[in-house]
Amino acid sequence: EPGLQLHGPELELDACALCTKPLQSNSDIFMYKGDTPFCSEDCRYEQMHFDAAMARHKSNTVDRDEWDMASC
Repeated sequence: EPGLQLHGPELELDACALCTKPLQSNSDIFMYKGDTPFCSEDCRYEQMHFDAAMARHKSNTVDRDEWDMASC
């Protein structure tokens, strides 16, 4: 995953997980799902929006598959 590198017990945050912009040690880092770093609230929001859309799509696909099986 871009932006995350594990080195021993420490977690190194080196780049935004969405745009891969290098993260500066003297700048704010916006976290999502506990361990995913973003360079801005905008990048984090885009990822959150994408994840929500994917979850809705997956839910709709599962519901449709279950309905198709029930109608057989």
